[in-house]
Amino acid sequence: MTEMPTPRLAADVFQQRLLDWFDRHGRHDLPWQSPRSAYRVWVSEIMLQQTQVTTVIPYFERFMARFPTLEALAAAPQDEVLHLWTGLGYYARARNLHKAAQEALDSHGGQLPTHSVEALTALPGIGRSTAGAIIAQSTGQRAAILDGNVKRSLARLHAVAGWTGKPAVERRLWALADYYTPETRLADYTQAMMDFGATLCKRSTPLCEHCPFNDVCLAYAQGETKRYPESKPKKVLPTRETIMLLLHDRDGRVWLEQRPASGLWGGLWSLPQFDGQERLNDWLADNVVRPERLSPMPCLTHTFSHFRLAITPQPVSCDRLQGVREGGTWYDPAHPPAIGLAAPVKTLINQLAPFSLTSTPGRA
Repeated sequence: MTEMPTPRLAADVFQQRLLDWFDRHGRHDLPWQSPRSAYRVWVSEIMLQQTQVTTVIPYFERFMARFPTLEALAAAPQDEVLHLWTGLGYYARARNLHKAAQEALDSHGGQLPTHSVEALTALPGIGRSTAGAIIAQSTGQRAAILDGNVKRSLARLHAVAGWTGKPAVERRLWALADYYTPETRLADYTQAMMDFGATLCKRSTPLCEHCPFNDVCLAYAQGETKRYPESKPKKVLPTRETIMLLLHDRDGRVWLEQRPASGLWGGLWSLPQFDGQERLNDWLADNVVRPERLSPMPCLTHTFSHFRLAITPQPVSCDRLQGVREGGTWYDPAHPPAIGLAAPVKTLINQLAPFSLTSTPGRA
């Protein structure tokens, strides 16, 4: 049985203090709060993973305008889903969102199974905390959450030692989260917990003097708010190198190829990549009519969670490709199609204009 740290307040006192603070200072006008539905809350929760609210809002609004219902999302091509996700990063979230919508359509009558956390977590991309947030905010049923903001707040309040990603530490925090979760006002309480961590008990500069719990917070009493929660042990990220080919024709269109469905940038459209100049030269000789190398563009580094990718962009102009290559398309930056692009690919295409020999906007 998990040993729960001694609560700093009785659950009802904690809830009252938090909700009083939320009523005065919380966020009450977020787009997924009105109208509030399981579908809208779900999409917002997935977008908010690893991403701040201010960044998410315009993406959420565009996404809802195109996919106002779960059925619309399930019926959409993956390319269009990824296109609307371009720039948010962590693209597995979008692929899982799409798969989960299709599973919900096939197995749950087009509705999210909000009757239990277990049913929701059976869908791709929905973890325990996300499931709790969906249920609490859309149905009012009791369900606890433990996202990054809540972990930080509870770890400071109780001076919980250790990195919150460790299973033993996480179990202790889940026990606290469940203890404090009320039976009523679940939507407000859940939003309040997230708002409290995002706007008051912030990672770098917590506003302790305004905190409704500063009289009972152990980290504050110890003068060690920056110690909690403890950071994930750092690892030195390895660096991989690649050459990205910016092949464009005389009309200014850029050649893109679709990545495999799984793995790095899964399902997104990207520039052809090569691990050395020799392979690039061989590919150009085999596939391109009259290639003309242009001056290399500045190198670009893109950081993933487990490595850094050092990109050497090589612009090349050409008359045409030899024959039709499967899995590729000519991309017209002047009239971009609705396809998903990896963030550095979008950046490089936008920088390509000065290197183009000619450009005929609108040419198909």
